[in-house]
Amino acid sequence: MSGSKCTRLHGALVRQLLDSVDSVLFDCDGVIWRGDQAIPDAPRVINLLKENGKRVFFLTNNSSKTRKMYAEKMTALGFNVTEDEVFGTAYCSAVYLKKVCQLQGKVYLLGSDAMKQELEAVGIQQTGVGPDPVFGKQSDWANVPLDPEVKAVLVGFDENFSYMKLNRAMQYLTRPDCLFVGTNRDSRLPLEEGKAVPGTGCLLHSVEMAAQRQAQTVGKPNHFMFDCLSAQFGVDRRRCVMVGDRLDTDIKFGHNCGLKTLLTLTGVSTLEDVETHHSSGSVERQAMVPDYYVDSIADLLPALQG
Repeated sequence: MSGSKCTRLHGALVRQLLDSVDSVLFDCDGVIWRGDQAIPDAPRVINLLKENGKRVFFLTNNSSKTRKMYAEKMTALGFNVTEDEVFGTAYCSAVYLKKVCQLQGKVYLLGSDAMKQELEAVGIQQTGVGPDPVFGKQSDWANVPLDPEVKAVLVGFDENFSYMKLNRAMQYLTRPDCLFVGTNRDSRLPLEEGKAVPGTGCLLHSVEMAAQRQAQTVGKPNHFMFDCLSAQFGVDRRRCVMVGDRLDTDIKFGHNCGLKTLLTLTGVSTLEDVETHHSSGSVERQAMVPDYYVDSIADLLPALQG
């Protein structure tokens, strides 16, 4: 590809990049694993980065697990990781509502039990987890019972998402003072063998359509996850690289936060996608063009073992 962006990372250039950073930020799905299987050699790369003195963090838009659950999954897959190195949207949403919004009240949660746990860990009560079947007639739906203590609607990944949940969220959001927060806008979640399932963005968009309101999202490409990490660890953005598989979340996030960016081709985005953005002439789309790319993060191994 012409221009200074999206250079293939190989040979001496790998060591040059690694020498220029102290911290390496990784997305998870499609980068270090697919579904329940580690990307080949990904655990060795992560563990060697740490042995080489790099600080490593994991930033995922997936809200289906707590930090502890992610750390347990990574450990089982062979990664050397601690819970405080993981920043998922379940955790970051709870922090956002508590510290940024200074929420006083409950949350109506379209999300997982993991999100419930992260909210409760910061002292926020919730309602909404689990099935909510349709009942009665349309007039009953429009007058569905609402908890007067609910002051925010939070939308994450919810395998029990339903028409009644959509309706209940809409009714809460007719209140002008009700906060509206989403974990992320990812349209798909990549799995093994090129498979995928609908992502949280599909659910969030339907709630926005019904409520005729726009949610504030905390996940990538929003900079809040980096703010959250930086507040705890004091990382220098000038000496960080973001590694991801999605141009519209990971790479754009890195650009928004002033980080170096590295695309891995083991997940969602392709070099054809990069070329489309690169040649578009759009400033906004240029933000989704990475500085570097690799076929897999395993391409970093030679420099780490040398």
